[in-house]
Amino acid sequence: MTDREKEPVSSASAVEFDNPIITGPIWKQLLYFFFPILLGTFFQQLYNTADAIIVGNFVGKEALAAVGGSTNVLISFLVNLFVGISSGATVIVAQHYGAQNYEGVQKSVHTSIALSITAGIVIMVLGITLARPALVAMGTPADTLEYSILYMRIYFLGTIASFIYNIGSGILRAVGDTRRPLYFLIAACICNIILDLVFVLLLDMGVAGVGYATILSQFVAAILVLLALTNTSAPHHLDLRNIRFFPDILRSILKIGVPAGIQADMYTIANILIMSCINSFGTNAAAAWTAQGKVDGFFWMISGAYGIAITTFVGQNFGAKRYDRVKRSIWVCTGMMGATTIVISALFCTFSNPLLRMFTSDPDVIAMGTRIMLLMAPYYFTFVLIEVLSGAIRGTGVSFVPMLITCGGVCVLRILWIVFVLPFNPVFDMVMVSYPISWAITSVLYLIYYRFGKWEQKAIALQKQ
Repeated sequence: MTDREKEPVSSASAVEFDNPIITGPIWKQLLYFFFPILLGTFFQQLYNTADAIIVGNFVGKEALAAVGGSTNVLISFLVNLFVGISSGATVIVAQHYGAQNYEGVQKSVHTSIALSITAGIVIMVLGITLARPALVAMGTPADTLEYSILYMRIYFLGTIASFIYNIGSGILRAVGDTRRPLYFLIAACICNIILDLVFVLLLDMGVAGVGYATILSQFVAAILVLLALTNTSAPHHLDLRNIRFFPDILRSILKIGVPAGIQADMYTIANILIMSCINSFGTNAAAAWTAQGKVDGFFWMISGAYGIAITTFVGQNFGAKRYDRVKRSIWVCTGMMGATTIVISALFCTFSNPLLRMFTSDPDVIAMGTRIMLLMAPYYFTFVLIEVLSGAIRGTGVSFVPMLITCGGVCVLRILWIVFVLPFNPVFDMVMVSYPISWAITSVLYLIYYRFGKWEQKAIALQKQ
């Protein structure tokens, strides 16, 4: 370590003895993480939603289907793998920080940034190369195919910037800095909306304009997070000259992150299959799924914020060996998320029509989107345990079994549904009901693992290694 990296350790250590994350009221500390993450993901969703609103109202339903639908599912498939890996970096940084191992924090930060750059290059090449064959294989409607290919290829030009922001903001949250990632995302969101309006309304660039606005805003967020990491004297200081892989840290990150990424992709794989079925019902169905997905995304935004909050909270407390707080936090977070979910479900069911009208005025698309929402929103509560238990257990460093549970409960079940159940009644509603059924079964599997899986003993054994 350099002298600059050594200097803050003693002063930081003094503060760390009274770290409120490992000593304060659990519900308050969870909210301390939750609200900035929620607002951050709100703005993340907002600038994705702004894309859909602008193209849906000023370009057409074909463009709306292009920036959502098959394109969104494929982008999620490639990006989610890295987002899962970045959660591994967050856990490792949080555990070292909670244990006051600041050399470990330093190594974790530099390894994580190196990983984001390397993975960003790989995913960018894959995304651009596979855009056409993947979209064709998913049965993307012919009238949206070229729009979708163009948007997807432009989007992946910004992958490196997106990955740097995701992993950098995860590092900041891991050490308790939840505000600056929010501020950076707000700046990126404002930038994206302004550029959307300029490129689409003034320059008439259509889908391409939305794509360029998105990647430019991602670069803004990446630059801001790099400035935050390089301009600090705290243990998580980033020295650009020292960005490299530390093998032991990289193994730890990948051991947690790869299963988490695969777990996230299990949802995407299932959604790819669902999307293929939806495409068979035509452009109206694809556009309705996109519009409903933008509304539905606000629930997943809230759910994900709880998941990140419990993962980071558990990571620091587990690193500090506060195992009692780890278990208590799980049930506190479950109650908080459960109450929030009931409210969101009621709002979506009551106001589905006006919410969908933000994205399209086509009556057929609105009617189908409303139907989708009424088949899904009332059953969000069945997902609560999946989010909380998977996030908490991953925060202790155990992620392989949660990946298997998600794979079996979500991906495999939906494949079996499409292959064996749907052919007996091949209507749109039968595609949709696969979601609440798979959520409920997966929740039961997680509860069984939490109660009988000896995950805590495994995590403690890993910690002692």
